[in-house]
Order: sequence, then structure tokens, then C-alpha cells
Amino acid sequence: MPPKAAAEKKPSTAGKAPAGKAPAEKKEAGKKTAAPSGEKKKRTKARKETVRLILPGELAKHAVSEGTKAVTKYSSSTK
Repeated sequence: MPPKAAAEKKPSTAGKAPAGKAPAEKKEAGKKTAAPSGEKKKRTKARKETVRLILPGELAKHAVSEGTKAVTKYSSSTK
């Protein structure tokens, strides 16, 4: 039986940025990052659509309404 070829060891790249790319900056705790308005609208619409798909009929309408009300109240209190 022929001897097995020695396995080549590669240096570990776990937790490191790929070659040629700078590591992404980490967000500081407590700092808000402003997303462009278009992105916010897309996320909001996606969440509403998800609720409508998961919950049946009238329950979905009430859930979307209550969610919108809660977000509006939170937004107005944080400004």
C-alpha cells in the first residue's frame, strides 16, 4: 500500500476579512444609523405583507394597524 500524501495545511481565515477587502466598521452602541428613505419604505412594506400572509383576514388588518400605531408612537417619543 502506498503512503498517504501529507495534507497541506492552510492558514485559518476564520473571522478575518477576505484578501483585498477592508473589515467592515462596527456600529457603536447607542448610535443610530440613518437608512435612506426608500429602504425604510421597502422594509415597512415587506413587514406588512408578511403579517398579511401569516395572519388570516381581519386579524391581519388589526395587527398591521396596531403595529403602525406602535411605531408611530415610538417614533414621535424618540425625537
